[in-house]
Amino acid sequence: MANKTSVWGLEIGQSALKALRCSLDGDQVIAEAFDYIEYPKILSQPESDPEAMVREALETFTNRNDLKKCKIALSVPGQNGLAKFFKPPPVELKKVADIVKYEAKQQIPFDLADVIWDYQLMAGGDISDGFALESEVGLFAMKRDAVYRALKPLQAHDIEIDLLQLAPLSIYNMATYDRQMIIDDSEFRYDSEHPPKSTVLLAMGTDATDLIVTNGYRVWQRSMPLGGNHFTRQLTKDLKLTFAKAEHLKRNAMEADDPKLIFQAMRPVFNDLVTEVQRSMGFFRSLNKKAEIGSILMLGNSVKLPGLAQYLSKNLAMDVDVLSSFTQLSGDEVTSAPAFRDHIAAFGPVYGLCLQALGKGPVQTSLIPQEVLKERLIRSKKPWAIAAAAALLMGFAGNLLFAANRWSYVHPDKWDTAVKAAETTASASRSEQDEDKRLLGQLTLLQKIGDDVSGSTDRRVLWMELVDSLYQALNRPADFDVKNIPAGDVVPYKDRTDLHITQIESKYYEDINTYLTETVLAKYESDKKSRLGRLGLLVETTEGEEAAAEPAAATETAEITTSGWVIQIKGYHFHNDFAYAETGDERKDFVLKTLIHRLETGSAKLPILDGTQVEFTYKELGISHPFVSHGVYDDSNKEANPEYLRKTGNTGGGMGGYENMGSMGSMGGPARSWRRWSGSRTG
Repeated sequence: MANKTSVWGLEIGQSALKALRCSLDGDQVIAEAFDYIEYPKILSQPESDPEAMVREALETFTNRNDLKKCKIALSVPGQNGLAKFFKPPPVELKKVADIVKYEAKQQIPFDLADVIWDYQLMAGGDISDGFALESEVGLFAMKRDAVYRALKPLQAHDIEIDLLQLAPLSIYNMATYDRQMIIDDSEFRYDSEHPPKSTVLLAMGTDATDLIVTNGYRVWQRSMPLGGNHFTRQLTKDLKLTFAKAEHLKRNAMEADDPKLIFQAMRPVFNDLVTEVQRSMGFFRSLNKKAEIGSILMLGNSVKLPGLAQYLSKNLAMDVDVLSSFTQLSGDEVTSAPAFRDHIAAFGPVYGLCLQALGKGPVQTSLIPQEVLKERLIRSKKPWAIAAAAALLMGFAGNLLFAANRWSYVHPDKWDTAVKAAETTASASRSEQDEDKRLLGQLTLLQKIGDDVSGSTDRRVLWMELVDSLYQALNRPADFDVKNIPAGDVVPYKDRTDLHITQIESKYYEDINTYLTETVLAKYESDKKSRLGRLGLLVETTEGEEAAAEPAAATETAEITTSGWVIQIKGYHFHNDFAYAETGDERKDFVLKTLIHRLETGSAKLPILDGTQVEFTYKELGISHPFVSHGVYDDSNKEANPEYLRKTGNTGGGMGGYENMGSMGSMGGPARSWRRWSGSRTG
């Protein structure tokens, strides 16, 4: 009985089925069993039935060998697949897969969806700090339909394949392990400029020959369309024999009546083989200038042909050996068996398969389709799934029995009265809850209305304070009544210093800086300079420029970074006597020197909680940046003053008013005639 680490290596050749079972004992590979089943005819022989012969051979193999608890590895001929080797640039190991995928699209002459492919970093690469520096990548592929054709005969016998490998790579695994080509030393570094000597592995099959050149770390292979059958066909052609007689004569050439005649007939094939080997080796040398080939090792049953090794050695001028033993394989029961020793040259690929499956080969790629592995995994889990489902059903059934027993205690008929009483109580509870929600909703609404009614108290107080402070900035006499100005007022226009406000508008800004643009600030600075100049508050600096002489609080123009209101005031005045045309004391200048100046430098008295009058500067009240927006001198609006004219003896008409338009933050000023004005401020 094979243990859990046992592996069957299997090769379905053209003339026979070869199989070898190995296992690991520590680090030693042990041969446990082998099988060699020769077909009645060569599969490529005329009038043969390949499918039937393979089926019979597999049936014989499964009947006389135990495959349970064993991994199965299968090799396929090298000409059925593709093997490419390339050197990637220095790159992180995690990015090698992306480079290989790109390279696969370039190297594989088919759509990647139509092939099964795998790759591996070859031995001897320089890996440092997660980077592949001097490395070679092997890329291996087979067409998907060719893979399924190779698996089909085994699937018919319920043989599940765990590893599918190209025969040349299996031979490479065998040679590197059995001939100890790879140095097992962590300090060793492969030098591509001075590589070890290479060995040519010549695996002669029935219809083709695989030529593998390797130094253990690098491998190159080529399949040549020339094998043992070509010798047989040459004999049938020259000696006019049937294929079966020619095959028998080839295998027993030394026992023939005239061996020389037989070898003379096969000589063209010998020459063709030498030519193909020389051509392949020459091409390899052209690709690998530093490589040096030391010897040739021949495998396959075709090497039994008498004189073949000697002929190749003579014509290639190289040492040619025939595989006669496996130096690293133990298990005398197998290795000493006559049948195994007789066909040992044909067991190289299956030995390499076993080594790879046991983790001893340098190449660990596999061409088994992922969908096959998934299907196998699902199938292996089915018994466990069925067992789990059965256990679950049994648990449900047992639980149902207990549930049926308890059901009698909770049957609706026994609890109908109590349930109805509970439903009545629940209905009454829901009704009370709905009423409670309704009353809470009304309470919330009333609270919101109350908040809305009382919530703007502070804002209304602020507006009253603003209006009061603006009124105080007008600086009117205590007994001044704008609604009751005496008719025929004898005060001349030049002495009329009262300002009249007709409209106040406001706008709120989340960010007051969106209003205080460069244009607005420039207007404010211009009015400020004009105002201070008219008031004689400008002083000349050392550089010859004029500077404001008013208090720092009044000249503050720092950027306001909070939200605020922009207040626009519209009004008029009559301080527009022509006598002031040259003194700068009328129109806009009058407003600047009075109202605007008071807003910048003055203060207002406002009551606090206990009714006490407290004086606050306009800056403290939040009023800043007053300026005159624009004004209009209106000649068409004149106010007559007959009493003043009578007393003075003047016969002319009255003076017009000056109306200024703007926003509070800048205030309008005086002009001749009746003049409208407007100012603004920010706060």
